[in-house]
Order: sequence, then structure tokens, then C-alpha cells
Amino acid sequence: MKKRNPRNIPKNKLSRQMGENIWGKENCPTNSRTYGPGQHGAKGVRRRSDYGVQLREKQKLKGYYGNIGEKQFRNIYKEAFSQKGDTSENLLILLESRLDAIVYRSNLVPTVFAARQFVNHKHLTVNGVVVNIPSYRCKPGDVIEVREKSRSIPFVIDSVQKLDRELPEYISLEPKAFKVNYVRYPDSDEIPFATIMSPTSVVEFYSR
Repeated sequence: MKKRNPRNIPKNKLSRQMGENIWGKENCPTNSRTYGPGQHGAKGVRRRSDYGVQLREKQKLKGYYGNIGEKQFRNIYKEAFSQKGDTSENLLILLESRLDAIVYRSNLVPTVFAARQFVNHKHLTVNGVVVNIPSYRCKPGDVIEVREKSRSIPFVIDSVQKLDRELPEYISLEPKAFKVNYVRYPDSDEIPFATIMSPTSVVEFYSR
């Protein structure tokens, strides 16, 4: 019997709970069905209340970025709310500016969960300084590089060669140098989510 890869458990569990292919993976269990999880899923989905929709979108968004803890995610919302402009736009910018999110977006690693571990294990530098905090806030112009001794890690080589995911215009990658440049803050409509996200619903949830 083939053993399950522990790295696949968190993302597959979230995708099953949401009934959506959150990260656009080819082997996602939701690809083969159009109904929700569980034995009663095929009987149809009950209409959710406004609160239920908002809660679901919050869980989906914070799960997408690596199952961010509730306290940390709420603090990100508070920061987005305190900034000028649209809170939902601010929220996405703050999430996309996380170091682990940029590492994932750039195709240096296969999953956002791998990105978190990669940062934790001190495989990266930001502007020449080792950073091991996944939530580290990057700024436009920051240069992220894989450390020399970490460039031979098989899944890094494989990920950079395949470039499975769309590289957004606000991030540039030099594959041979294992170097990423955070060019600018993103516009919400150019963030390459694999499924529809509703940051507005998240804002409504916390505004209740």
C-alpha cells in the first residue's frame, strides 16, 4: 500500500472541506467531483447564511496562505483596516508580501507549506541577510535568494525547472541564479489564485 505524503495532508484536507481545488493541483481530490465532502455531499449543498459565506471565505483565504493562525490573520486584517484605501485590497497586498507567499509564487518550491518550511530552515536571504520568519514582510525592490548550499535540494531544482505555476508580473525570477525580485505591490486582479477568492467577505466577517 502506497504511503501518503504528509505534506499533502493539509492542502488536500482544506480542498476537501471547501469542495474546491484551492491551489490548482492536478491530483486534488476535488477534481473528480462537483459536490461537497462527506457521505451527504452528493445530495446537494444547503444555502449558506451571510455569516456562513463570510466564515467560509475567511477559512479559505487564510488556508490558501498556509493555514495562517486565527490570531495572526486577524492582526493582518486589523493592519489592512488601519491603512488608507480599500481594506480588502490592503489585505491581499499584506498577504502577498509575506516572504513565504513570494517564495511560493516564484516557483522556488512546490507548495506554500514547503515555502514556510524552507524559510524556517534558513535556506533564504533577503537583500543578503538570512531570514527565517515566514511572515516577514517584503517590500518592493527586495531581492530574495536561495543560499548557495541550498540550491542542490532536489525539490527546489525540480520546482524551478518545471515552473508549474503562473509567475505574476509583480515578481521576477532568475531561475539559474535562484534569485527573486519583488518588483512592486500587486493589484488584486492580477494575483493568480487558482479559485475565486472573496477578500471582501473576509472584511465583512471581521467587521461584524
